[in-house]
Amino acid sequence: MTTRLSGALCRAFSIAALLAGAATVAQASDNKIALIPGGPHPYFAPWEQAAADAQKDFGIAAVDFKVPSEWKLNLQTELVESLVTQGYTAFGIFPGDAVGINSTVEELEGAGIPAAALAGCAQDPTKMQFCLGTDVYNSAYLGTKALIEAMGGKGKIVHLAGLLVDPNTKLRMDAVEKAVGETNGAVSIVQHITDTDAQEAADQKINALLGAQKDQIDGLISTAYIPSVVAAKSLRNLGDKRIKLVGIDDDPIVLDAIKDGFAAGTMAQNPYGQGYVGAYVLDLLAGGGCTVKADAPWIQTPQTAHFIDSGTLLISAANIASYKDDLKKITSDIQSSFKDKYLDCK
Repeated sequence: MTTRLSGALCRAFSIAALLAGAATVAQASDNKIALIPGGPHPYFAPWEQAAADAQKDFGIAAVDFKVPSEWKLNLQTELVESLVTQGYTAFGIFPGDAVGINSTVEELEGAGIPAAALAGCAQDPTKMQFCLGTDVYNSAYLGTKALIEAMGGKGKIVHLAGLLVDPNTKLRMDAVEKAVGETNGAVSIVQHITDTDAQEAADQKINALLGAQKDQIDGLISTAYIPSVVAAKSLRNLGDKRIKLVGIDDDPIVLDAIKDGFAAGTMAQNPYGQGYVGAYVLDLLAGGGCTVKADAPWIQTPQTAHFIDSGTLLISAANIASYKDDLKKITSDIQSSFKDKYLDCK
C-alpha cells in the first residue's frame, strides 16, 4: 500500500504545491472540513449525520462526509488531494494504512492543514494532531470478559476478527488473548478468524465454522461489525441459544438478537461522537486560534501517544433501551471539556 501512496504523491502536483499562493488562514466560520473513512463500511454511516450536526451546531462553513470508492490507501490519499484543491482546510481521517497515511498527513501539516485520526490511529511518529477513537483493546477485553461470564466461566471460544489492514485488529486479538489467559485454562481459544469484516467473507467463514464445529464451540466474540451481524443471523437461523455471542456495534439485527436471546451482548462504539467532536476540534485548529497541548492528559497506546477514548459500553438486555442516552452523554462530556483539556487557544 505504501508503494501506491508514493506513486500518487510523485505526480506533478503535491498537496503543498496545490496550495502555493493560498497562504491566507481561514477563520473558523470559513472552514471546510472533510471526514474520510478508509473505504465503504456501515460503521462510518453515523459520520454523515455527525458532520451535518457539527456544521450547524458550531457554525462551520462546511463539514462533509467523503468516502473512497474502495478500501485502497491510494484512493484515500487521492481523495484527500482532490479535496485540498477544492479548498478544504481540515481532515478527519480513518487511516487506510496506519503507517502509509503518514506521508500524506505530513504534507498536509506542512501546508498548514490540520488532520486528526478518527476511529483508528496512525502509527507514531505521525503529524496527526490526535487520535479520537474507541479504546479497541479495552473494548475487546471487556467484551471477551462479558462473553466468558455468559458462558459460565468455562468453554471454548472463537474470535471473529476484522480486516488485517485495519490498525485495530491486532490490538483486539491481543485483548481477547489477555481475557482468556486470565481464566487459567478454563476458557480456550479455538482460533482467531480474521478478515471477516466484509459480507461475502463473513458469510462464508462463519457459516463454515458453525457447520463444521458448532458442537465444539461455546462462545463467539466478534470484534468487527459485519461478522457480528452475520453471527447473530446464523445463530438465529440455527435456533441456537447455547452458543453465547458478544458482538460489537449496534446494528438492529444484533440488537434484536440480544432481545430474543441469541446474543448475550454487544460492545457499543461511538462513531457519531467521533465525527461530531472531531469536526468541532478540527474547526478550532484550522481557525488558527488553537493548538494541541503537549502535556494534555493523553492516553498512550501501542500506536500513538496522543489518544482520546471516544467511549464504549456493553449493550445487554439490561440497558438496551437506554444505551443511546449513555452515548449521547459521553459525546457531550468529551466535546464540552475538550478545549480546556487538550487545546491551548488564544
